[in-house]
Amino acid sequence: MTKSIRAVGLFAGVAMAVLSLAAAAQAGEKKTVAYLAPSLDISYWQWVGYGVKEKAKELGMDYVEYTSENSPAKQMDNARTAVTKGVDAIVIGPVSSTSTPPLLAYLKSQNIPIAFAGIGPQPGQTDYTSSVTANNYETGKAQGEFVCKLAKDRGGNQVGMLSLPQDRENAQKYLKGAEEAFKASGCDLAQMLETRGLTVNEAVTQANDMLTAHPDIKAIYGMYDEAGTGAAKVLQTRGLTGKVGIAVADGSPTTISLLKSNAIQGIFFQEAVGQGIDGTQQVFNAISGTPVKKDLALVMPLVTADKVDSPEAKAVIARVFPPAN
Repeated sequence: MTKSIRAVGLFAGVAMAVLSLAAAAQAGEKKTVAYLAPSLDISYWQWVGYGVKEKAKELGMDYVEYTSENSPAKQMDNARTAVTKGVDAIVIGPVSSTSTPPLLAYLKSQNIPIAFAGIGPQPGQTDYTSSVTANNYETGKAQGEFVCKLAKDRGGNQVGMLSLPQDRENAQKYLKGAEEAFKASGCDLAQMLETRGLTVNEAVTQANDMLTAHPDIKAIYGMYDEAGTGAAKVLQTRGLTGKVGIAVADGSPTTISLLKSNAIQGIFFQEAVGQGIDGTQQVFNAISGTPVKKDLALVMPLVTADKVDSPEAKAVIARVFPPAN
């Protein structure tokens, strides 16, 4: 073999080694986002996770998910596990707003960007990358006005509320807006019951208890989707469908069906999938060194039965739950 041939072979070998190292380095640059859900038993949090996963795929990121089983301690364990495994960013639906300060302190110490979805951090906390929630105060106010009108159209001014846990900042904002609307519109909040499990069965029990204790209630404010489904079941059993109005926040295939049958009079749609998408984009921006939007309050439009099949409503619904649903 001549020296020139050996030189060419050596050069080719070096070139291949360089290319291999470059490929390995490029592979090592792929980022991972972790989604921490408070519970994956609830459809809403599954839908947020779908949004995170789809956006991660679009951005070329790996995706992992953890469920906190509604436990602040488990939530912290999940964060530590994710960081130990080398994730680059976190999108979280927290167990509660009050559970977030130690979590934020830990992630700040690890230089891990974090975006909240659906539920924001405890008021006063600033060490987060982004918070993508609904405009809860304005939605609470708008839904309160709508519910009061439903009650008055049915000959009364007593309303009931099936509420999210009030240790969540989004629930506090919903309630503040609703109470202001009730007062301004001339309605009385006869009773508010907080959920713990966000299940339809719990909402059925609470709606039954509420209507038994306050038979003059003419409309029900559902702060989460299962509340609307549970309340509608109770009204059907009691022969009160249409005689007591219902408006609900969030939206799902089930409550859309109830809306179309006039068992529910209005849905204020919350973009669960959209929150996952937008939260993932913001943490990706953070690790890419591009501008980040710290607080995104997404509009929750009211949709009534006569508008649910409009192009505008369909565009909103596409960001509420996955297409397969």
